[in-house]
Amino acid sequence: MEYLPDSNARYKDVDYWNERYRTEESFEWFGDFTKFDHLLKQHVGTEENILMLGCGNSALSYDMYRAGYTSITNVDYSSVCVESMAERHKDCAQLSWLCMDARRLAFPDGVFDVVLEKGTLDAMLVEESDPWKVSESAARLLHQVLLEVSRVLKPGGRFISVTFAQPHFRKGLYARAEYDWSIKHYHYGNSFHYFLYVLTKGEELSSEDAALERRLLVEAEAPPTNIRFQGADSEDFLNNIGL
Repeated sequence: MEYLPDSNARYKDVDYWNERYRTEESFEWFGDFTKFDHLLKQHVGTEENILMLGCGNSALSYDMYRAGYTSITNVDYSSVCVESMAERHKDCAQLSWLCMDARRLAFPDGVFDVVLEKGTLDAMLVEESDPWKVSESAARLLHQVLLEVSRVLKPGGRFISVTFAQPHFRKGLYARAEYDWSIKHYHYGNSFHYFLYVLTKGEELSSEDAALERRLLVEAEAPPTNIRFQGADSEDFLNNIGL
């Protein structure tokens, strides 16, 4: 595969993405817009103010624009990506493109109705070897990002997360009272299921998710074990997830 990195760790390297985006036209993680538009329509209004987090060179924003969504701000930490996508879609006034780190979003509090990510958080977890318990460094990274997502959402706004991670792996990262959101999830796909999470700002966690948060906090205080897991670089899982 032309853009396959020599290790999964490179998926977290902006230089890898800058190099890739110089020649790659477009790539879709977890299928294109048509695979889950029926779910988006239930949770995202066409007139709402949308932030696309880690837009990459995906056609998702343009496909949503053609479907009638009128305000989409796209951010990515690759300057090459942002410049290329801005030039490609320069005639689409409803689409804007900004180079930005998801850990430090340069927006005021409560400005977006929807924050949408497709595969961005998965790319941040590529070095993890135990899906049941992410490393402290990865947990800190995601915590920074999720705090920022929650901050820029309006009350009642939704964080839409599209991923291959099943609920028993991913909900533990999302179920934190300080994010001030509830969690629902859906799936799509035929031979292989992908998952779409809807986290609604200002709604409390369900009793089940609140209990999950408490249990994980207790486990985090327990002494570490010496169990070893196979390394993440043993397979390039991000390139085995196309519909």
